[in-house]
Amino acid sequence: MVLQAQEGQGRLIAVTGPHVLVATAVPVERDAVAGAFAARPHQVRLPGAVLERLSPEVCGPADAGVTLDLLAAGVGPALAAASTAAALTAAALTGTPYDLVVCAGIAGGFQPEAPVGSLVVADEITVADLGADTADGFVPVTGLGFGTVSHRPPGSLVRELTAATGGRSGTVLTVSTVTGSAARAAELRTLHPRALAEAMEGFGVAEAAAAQGVPVLEVRAVSNPVGPRDRAAWRIGDALAALTEGFGKLAPVLESWNHHDRTD
Repeated sequence: MVLQAQEGQGRLIAVTGPHVLVATAVPVERDAVAGAFAARPHQVRLPGAVLERLSPEVCGPADAGVTLDLLAAGVGPALAAASTAAALTAAALTGTPYDLVVCAGIAGGFQPEAPVGSLVVADEITVADLGADTADGFVPVTGLGFGTVSHRPPGSLVRELTAATGGRSGTVLTVSTVTGSAARAAELRTLHPRALAEAMEGFGVAEAAAAQGVPVLEVRAVSNPVGPRDRAAWRIGDALAALTEGFGKLAPVLESWNHHDRTD
């Protein structure tokens, strides 16, 4: 099926094959994803969202027929959720619904399992600080009788992407306050022993995707250890390069993935 959307200059353009929204926090992460492909993206304006599109017509057959819409969604779970929801709704209303949403970017990694420069693919996207502080410790929002705290990406897709990229799979935590001490890092590992990375947008993106029944992934490249904030030890350039390399292997996986089987 061929669907159409409005390009920034007013021309209708086709969307064929898998249609994927990639939500990053900031433009430099968005540009790192775009750097995996030979062609330059072109701008698509939708109500509430401005996207950078990498389409088969632009990228060529080597990019597996996948249309990637890149969105710098903003920092933090609230803005990321709002921006992602706007893009999802606008795409659906213009007849170009998404098959998948990918939250992508750099992150802190829990050592030694997720070293700096490594790629992490979430098999669980969990919000770490949504709940209540009590005399008996932290109680997640689900313990209060509300909402959810985790989303699970499609298992087959996680496995295939991990194999294709050589990355690691595990829990990626979403926080509103980045960890800045060894004590907090240890506390998070106690509460979430499978955690590999920490970032600020994944759960918000996943909530927006879940509200519209669209499966979600989170892919993170590790730029620094989770813990004390030693900016001199951060390797943002290496992490962005790892993100570019990972997305260079993503499109063929999406092409072969049976996106109708979204729950395995």
